[in-house]
Amino acid sequence: MPQRLIIATRNPHKVEELAAMLSESWEVRGVTALPDAPEVEETGATFEANAALKAVAIAKITHDWVLADDSGLEVDALDGAPGVYSARYAGEHATDADNRAKLLAELEQIGARGKERTARFRCALVLAREGQVVSTVDGRVEGVIINQEKGTGGFGYDPLFVPEGFCETFAQLPPETKHRISHRGRALQELRPRLARLA
Repeated sequence: MPQRLIIATRNPHKVEELAAMLSESWEVRGVTALPDAPEVEETGATFEANAALKAVAIAKITHDWVLADDSGLEVDALDGAPGVYSARYAGEHATDADNRAKLLAELEQIGARGKERTARFRCALVLAREGQVVSTVDGRVEGVIINQEKGTGGFGYDPLFVPEGFCETFAQLPPETKHRISHRGRALQELRPRLARLA
């Protein structure tokens, strides 16, 4: 029977994405599987720091392995914004659509066009157990932000991001392609040998 791996997030899209990449060797569950799970404030200045905060907090209340992800979009023309504020770029209770609208408005405001819209998705994954960080990995994918949303797949900024070497957004690409080349997919590839030894 596979071991249980708790993903330290309440975002069902992230749980689903990671489960699709790991399901053969782990029983993947979101933090909602732990009724006593605390709300962890993301007060870190980096993706790594925020992922570690979440992983350690949840690993203190369960004997299961815990995997935390913190990820976001860095746009060069906006000096790396939205960065660690990607999920709440348009405000604390912003929707994905609100965040995308704000991003497009900001780029429009500074007149950034075409190749001036270079960006990357970054992801930090932190594996923890018994309240201790065991492993940290980082993944990234370069690309550009387009002028209007395309595609209905994915979530977050996916409909605006075209990865390097492709003509379609993350929201248009088949899930298996996105999982292979995405920031989260690349981080997980790096972590996979460690997870395989634990499973």
